Amino acid sequence: MPVPSSSSADWFDPIPIDEYRHINEISGENVPDEVPIDEPLGELDIRCGPILKLSGTLENGSDNYRGSIMLVVKDAKAVPSITYKIGPANKEDEAAGKIESGEFPGVRYYDQDGFYFFRFTIDLKLVSYEQNVKYYIENHYKKAFQFFIPAVDESMNVVSFSCNGFSLATSTAEYKSSLWFDVLKKHSTQHYHVMLGGGDQIYSDSVKLNSKKLQEWMNESSSHKKKHMEGGQQLLDELNEYYLNHYMKWFGKGFWVGKNGKTLQRLFPLTMSQIPSVNIFDDHDIIDGFGSYHDSTMASPVLSTVGNIAYKFYMLFQHQLNPEEKVHESDPGWILGSQTGPYIKQKNHSLYSRLGKEIALVGIDCRTERKLHQVVAPSSYTNIFNRLTKEIKAAPDIKHLLVMLGVPIFYPRLVWLEWLLTSTVLKPVRKLAAKGVINKGLVNEFDGDIEVLDDLNDHWCSKHHKRERNQLIRDLTEFGAAHGVRITILSGDVHLCCIGRFKSKYHHHPHAHLIKGEDVEEINLNITENPEHDPRLLFNVISSAIINAPPPDAMAGLLNKRSKIHHFDNGMTDEDILPIFQNDVDGSPRENKQFLNKRNWSDLIIAKQSKYKSEIPSNEREEVLRKFPQPISDGKELKNELTNKEADERFIKYPLYDDSLVTTLHVEKEPNNYDAPTADYEVLIPRLIGTYKLDRSRIKHLEF
Repeated sequence: MPVPSSSSADWFDPIPIDEYRHINEISGENVPDEVPIDEPLGELDIRCGPILKLSGTLENGSDNYRGSIMLVVKDAKAVPSITYKIGPANKEDEAAGKIESGEFPGVRYYDQDGFYFFRFTIDLKLVSYEQNVKYYIENHYKKAFQFFIPAVDESMNVVSFSCNGFSLATSTAEYKSSLWFDVLKKHSTQHYHVMLGGGDQIYSDSVKLNSKKLQEWMNESSSHKKKHMEGGQQLLDELNEYYLNHYMKWFGKGFWVGKNGKTLQRLFPLTMSQIPSVNIFDDHDIIDGFGSYHDSTMASPVLSTVGNIAYKFYMLFQHQLNPEEKVHESDPGWILGSQTGPYIKQKNHSLYSRLGKEIALVGIDCRTERKLHQVVAPSSYTNIFNRLTKEIKAAPDIKHLLVMLGVPIFYPRLVWLEWLLTSTVLKPVRKLAAKGVINKGLVNEFDGDIEVLDDLNDHWCSKHHKRERNQLIRDLTEFGAAHGVRITILSGDVHLCCIGRFKSKYHHHPHAHLIKGEDVEEINLNITENPEHDPRLLFNVISSAIINAPPPDAMAGLLNKRSKIHHFDNGMTDEDILPIFQNDVDGSPRENKQFLNKRNWSDLIIAKQSKYKSEIPSNEREEVLRKFPQPISDGKELKNELTNKEADERFIKYPLYDDSLVTTLHVEKEPNNYDAPTADYEVLIPRLIGTYKLDRSRIKHLEF
């Protein structure tokens, strides 16, 4: 198949931001009643895609770049062709390389009801400069059919997002604009190479409204009958039809209908066609709360069938694989569990990917093996850390390890609320609500517990998961210290933004010691003046939601009051939430400096690649800039309480080295403004200098 000719004159054309701004406004003002069907692309009736997926780079010591493109086509006659051109991404590199062409080989990997799924394999080579790849579907090109890959000595510029959809009862009229326009605006000036979906890339709770068999099961008042009711072929047919069409509507066109409104997010599919994705899944990708109800409820034939069908479509659309294909378990990016899950009858599919030279990623599958008293099976953790050890040892250039966990792990405890909702005091209330005598919305449709309890059970700080949480934190901390890599955890789920932190404790007592035999004054100095030497420093970047509505101010206020400095172990490590929100999105002072309940997304960029950082020292003798985590405007700090503040045990300045990870929360200012303006809140995450063997200390819920 010949590649369409293209002159170098238009090769460096900018990303069409004005067109995208127009699409944002048209989408918000003219939401149709039914999913829109686009004009065919030539003879192809494409219902979903193109969607880009990143699989890996720099694998086995090579300079490779591996990924894929997905199309779902109605009544396809044969595998379409996707050809491409690749060349320098920036005009200053024009002389360094020529524009070359090729073809991405395709295969049909699934079909259902006349819809055919095609996967096209991307296998490219990283070179000494950033490259632009423009691809053509059956010789047709659109401006969104392009993506960027970093230079071989660069790391990827990363987008992190979650909660990409509305809850079923949300009034969508209050959120007409799309933060995906802000992503594309920033992509036009600082190319993003990958976006990490931290869970809830699609909200599938409307399956409750679309499956009669599922409704019959939810309405059954006898818990005994509910646990044994069979769904049969009717349930299978209803679920297959629902998830297929629901994904095609949302991933294909950005269309969704809820109880109190509908939305058209055209820019979401457009973004997926030009920034490759790496995703993990969370409960809403399946159904609200999946995995966090009582084990007997989860094991019921109906609910477990929901999980298995949802998993299939999660794989089909978000990983571009069919669970019945051999590659479903043979792809080198997977870190597989040793056995199938309790309700989803598949192995844990955690993933590993190198994001360019200095950043690695592990996405932990926290749903496939989840049950009320377990998030991930112990054997799967063993497999994950064995793989990480192998990869980090083989690639000493890696300085930052990103860990994707759908639910935040550094977050305020709400044990008191959990205790109240499970108390025998509320047992009569739960029974009356389940029978409909009082407001039935007080309890969930699955097992009759108080409605918000599944959210609390989902959290790492739940009484059911505290031991597992503390073990995972200990393992991550010791792994990072031993291998000299800085670990940053990426989470979403909670529909607001904040940044959790673990760090070595500052000791006020002169005879206290962090590491046996070391002087406390020296260690205290390292903590406040040189946090790049702190092996216990971990951040949890909590960024959600990019689309869903935020919680009310009262909830953010409650979290702020419940957020304290926690002592993780016996005097070595403190946990807190960064007081980063000194200013609101309009620049005014804020009282709640720890939690900001507005829609948001984040990015993470190695400092030497950031177009917004010019203060990086050019040699080792030059004084390094150190900055508090705080709001910035046009790259500059805003005036607030931190302006003349000295660093202390809570307020620490982090350094801007060339390999610091510049992490920014982009927070929405006006949800109905089609320019999608955002305010920026930044933390400079330093790499870990040195390797350490940490003394163990007593940790609650764990053996010494």
